[in-house]
Amino acid sequence: MSTNRAFRVAATGARVLTGAVVAAACVVGAVLAVTAPWPTITHEPAQADVTPLPGDTVLVCNGDFRAIGRNPSKSLEMVSAAEPRLTAQGSSGRPESSPLPAKDLADGGTAQRLVGAVEGREAPLLGATESFSLAEDDLFGLAAAPCRPAGLESWLVGGTVATGTEDLIVLTNPGVVPSTVTLGLHGSVRASSTVIVPAESQIALPLTSIAVGSDYPVVRVTATGSPVRAVLQSSLTRTLDPAGADLQDAVAAPQRNPVLPGIQVFENEGDNSDMAVVRLLSPDVDAEAVVTLSKLGSSATVAELEVPLTADMPTELSLSTLAPGEYTARIESDAPVLAAVRQQDGAGPETDFAWVLPAPEVEDDVYVSIPAGPSPEVVLVNSEDSDSTVQLTPVDGGEPIEVTVPAESSASVPVTERTVYALSTSGPVHASVSMTATGALAVWPVWPSAGAQQSITVYP
Repeated sequence: MSTNRAFRVAATGARVLTGAVVAAACVVGAVLAVTAPWPTITHEPAQADVTPLPGDTVLVCNGDFRAIGRNPSKSLEMVSAAEPRLTAQGSSGRPESSPLPAKDLADGGTAQRLVGAVEGREAPLLGATESFSLAEDDLFGLAAAPCRPAGLESWLVGGTVATGTEDLIVLTNPGVVPSTVTLGLHGSVRASSTVIVPAESQIALPLTSIAVGSDYPVVRVTATGSPVRAVLQSSLTRTLDPAGADLQDAVAAPQRNPVLPGIQVFENEGDNSDMAVVRLLSPDVDAEAVVTLSKLGSSATVAELEVPLTADMPTELSLSTLAPGEYTARIESDAPVLAAVRQQDGAGPETDFAWVLPAPEVEDDVYVSIPAGPSPEVVLVNSEDSDSTVQLTPVDGGEPIEVTVPAESSASVPVTERTVYALSTSGPVHASVSMTATGALAVWPVWPSAGAQQSITVYP
């Protein structure tokens, strides 16, 4: 082989070898590039936590207590049986009041819309409650209910259509547009009804209009167009004698672990099975509920009741095994439930009854209105594992009342009727107001302030 030919062969071999090495390097580089993290470019969106400016606090009161059936020729005609005794005060003074006509009352009547005007960036506090003392041929007892904001959905738990009872669903629309309200009945009978509540007015209809034949009727109230305030007015007659009256507030939604302060069990000769009963409903799914009862001022359990719940079927359970006294009920469940306790102070005429509803947790300052009525007290329940100090200060001046509520226990403090208190607490508590005398019972929850605004995250 010539020298030139040998040189060309060597050069060609070098080029081939070099190409192979370069190709192998490219393959290795590509593999490493795939497995290695790629550079990323991120942009954090601009955001800011903003607390909305609070608006006026608007509360809706119940208005006149209604009587039905007084005119024999018009059995469904409703008339005013009593005008309310209102106690109201706001952080900016006496709230502005405007009437909401009850157009279905034959003799006229009104409910009140109360407005606490906002000042600067501070949400106004406003407390208002109405009460009635009834002593008529067909109505007897004490009834009371706080004035509260209207809502788009609420539940009326303590209704009945048993013989001798007269329950009315009272719907108040404080808005400037009509509200279409759907009443959905849950229980052994399923039914629904739709009613139009005109703007800035109040109407009422008998519970029997949708709940005939239902054992323990529970009504879901759904409003469109404008929110409404729903209240269940109840009265009881035994034979021909009136035996109690009540105003049952609505609850916003089922709860997983409701707390019910202010339960009272009374002594009664004979059958005690109806002196105190608990009603429960799991609206959506089968559930297991455990009702735990403790005496006022104690954390010790005196009764624990396991209650299996069938979806959408209310059930009642007697608390007749409890000794007379004051109690708190705690309900633990594996699904949200509706709960209420009915208590009564006797089985004869001129007695009274009241429904006890769950009290939501209160952490921030709130105004508590105590209307006219006998022996009022505020019942406080602390579900936390540390003590809470609660202070009640009369808004119009006076010495504050301070009480320590032990961890996982309860306490009560006497208060003065026709007084509005500012309630502040060092830790979360549940609170109810109760009034008690012979033939006079009323109890209702203390609700958090309606005007407080929570901060929201804004993304421009």
